[in-house]
Amino acid sequence: MTDVLESNSKSAARISSAPTEPEASRDGAPPPVKPAERPAAASAAETLEDEALHQHTLAGPAEVTGRGLFHGDLVTCTILPAPPDHGIVFERIDLPKPVEIPATIANVTPRNRRTTLKVGDVTIETVEHCLSALAGLAIDNAIIRLTGPELPCGDGSALPYVNAIQKAGIVRQDAQRRYCQITEPITVEEGDALIAALPAERDDLQILYDLNYPDEPRIPRQLHAFHLNSESYVRDIAPARTFSLKEEAQALWDRGMCHHLTPRDVLVIDQNGPIDNAFRFDNEPVRHKILDVIGDIYLLGRPIHGRIVAYRSGHSLNHQLVYRLLEKLRAEQGLQTHLQRQMDVRSIMKVLRHRYPMLMIDRVVEVHGDQRAIGIKNVTINEPFFQGHYPGTPIMPGVMIVEAMAQLSGLLLSSVLEHRGKIAVLLSLDKVKLRRPVLPGDQMVIEAETIRAQGRTANVKCKALVGGQLAAEAQIKFVMVDAEDETD
Repeated sequence: MTDVLESNSKSAARISSAPTEPEASRDGAPPPVKPAERPAAASAAETLEDEALHQHTLAGPAEVTGRGLFHGDLVTCTILPAPPDHGIVFERIDLPKPVEIPATIANVTPRNRRTTLKVGDVTIETVEHCLSALAGLAIDNAIIRLTGPELPCGDGSALPYVNAIQKAGIVRQDAQRRYCQITEPITVEEGDALIAALPAERDDLQILYDLNYPDEPRIPRQLHAFHLNSESYVRDIAPARTFSLKEEAQALWDRGMCHHLTPRDVLVIDQNGPIDNAFRFDNEPVRHKILDVIGDIYLLGRPIHGRIVAYRSGHSLNHQLVYRLLEKLRAEQGLQTHLQRQMDVRSIMKVLRHRYPMLMIDRVVEVHGDQRAIGIKNVTINEPFFQGHYPGTPIMPGVMIVEAMAQLSGLLLSSVLEHRGKIAVLLSLDKVKLRRPVLPGDQMVIEAETIRAQGRTANVKCKALVGGQLAAEAQIKFVMVDAEDETD
């Protein structure tokens, strides 16, 4: 790798990507336009608007084969059609038993320089380019089957996925597309990096990205604005490749990663520009950052109408914005959409045996069978534990956060018919992590997701979020006992 990295750089060149004007089509000679009729341009606009209202999937299988970016395993990725309201779901079929992982922010696990999904011990690496292609082409529903732990890298852009999907074809579905409309500013900051979602007058997604490394002359400041539609995405964003500086690429090599790649395969930038390569756009790095943003925010599970402004934002900050947007959706729509699946505190007390001061769930806003539940804990200064736990600077004890997650898990498991009349008793805790303090006035949004539930035992993955940021997480194992077997 050292010899390759130190080879002479080629001068940067820009691929010509000038759009061609679409030709007007006619079906024979049309009659003169009457005053009540609309011109052809208006009809085309109406058609586009009508398409934007419907969900879409693939017309047939789309296949991409190649090696993963970081680990280099040879993987086949097959993107299949899915029914309306299915969403984007990945599936590892190389395991003894296939594992499905929905492409949602709840399944994101922290990784450097990439977006990774995880359920239990199963991970899928570098999903952002595939998700970006799906979002760019307005695909709402798809099953993505993988023969390995990481998606194919291709040339580091979204083009391999775009080309495969376009070859397979796209079909409209008889279901309405649901959008997240940005109605008020949401800003997430980390150091000198920032990403914000802002209201916009147009009903589309606008992205403005400011890529600025003041101390890095090899990548000059680049500012790019983009309005998302399929045509402009394919032309202006999908070809932009992932990039790294020479020393960053060398560091990955030294850690045993990316050994299957050379600078001819992806963008490795030195003093004179790309090594053994050429830019596809003068500002290809900032365009790739926009590509990543489009893929990461699609983890919300629906497209966004609004304006995204980013300054030096990476995957971690993008994910935090999605958490905040998800919190907004739940606040605005969740209580109405899932009203029939809510549980107020009176309903909760019919299932849980806990009472004040140990009842830690105020409301359950979603229950999806025996798979997933979302609950709310409003933390007030009146909580009895604040009187003795750092009373001068009150912090919610970590054990109480874990107890709240365990109680929501018990409600989730008790909703299953075979477990009704039983009580979920905590058996063990694993992978407990407290990420940030929970303070008086905070609202904890707790998520519980079943990993496995067999017979009398169950394993549940839990998260507690405050302001869209992860406060705590744990895996909790339970044993289900009959109510009369409960012991003090």
